[in-house]
Amino acid sequence: MKLLLVDDHPLVAQGLSAVLQHEPEFELAGFATTGKEALAHYEIVKPDILLVDLRLPGESGLDVIRTLRKKYPDAKCVVLTSSSAAHEVKEAIGLGVDGYVLKDALPEELLEALKRIAVGRKYYDAKAMEVFVEIGVSGAALLKELTEREIEVLKELAAGRSNKQIAGKLWIADSTVKKHISAILAKLNLTDRTQAALFAVEHGLGANANGHG
Repeated sequence: MKLLLVDDHPLVAQGLSAVLQHEPEFELAGFATTGKEALAHYEIVKPDILLVDLRLPGESGLDVIRTLRKKYPDAKCVVLTSSSAAHEVKEAIGLGVDGYVLKDALPEELLEALKRIAVGRKYYDAKAMEVFVEIGVSGAALLKELTEREIEVLKELAAGRSNKQIAGKLWIADSTVKKHISAILAKLNLTDRTQAALFAVEHGLGANANGHG
């Protein structure tokens, strides 16, 4: 199984090589430090599994995965990161990554993850899953903090509509839409509209639930 690592720290590549040296079934076949490099290497190496750090210079590892999967929908992608931040775990799982492994995992944990993913299963670090479960539990409570109008705006975000489209549909000004979105992000502890849309879908406010407004 060929692995391609996307990380801007050479030490991570060295560490991964050391973990794999006694594992003949896996080979670190490539190392990239940016999304552009990752795409170029992917076409050359044709890896079985892509390991991606979340925080790359000037870009998100999740954006790299999104871009790559547009071209290679069946690519097996694993987040290998030091972050268990709630919004990043949620976004990664929402994106359908094959694995989420923390860099402080024991070597045997990483190998177990790779072996599961290699046969088509998923592997999420226990710490990451704890965060994800907590998000689900607290999410319903956070929704109760939103006004009826903010819920309507959130539903429109889930449907992928722009501020202008939301304003037209709800008969409000663009500036009012911006204020509602700012309030929604603050109340739900999110950082951008993509996260808000994911949150809405995960909590039953997606297109199928878009009943009033």
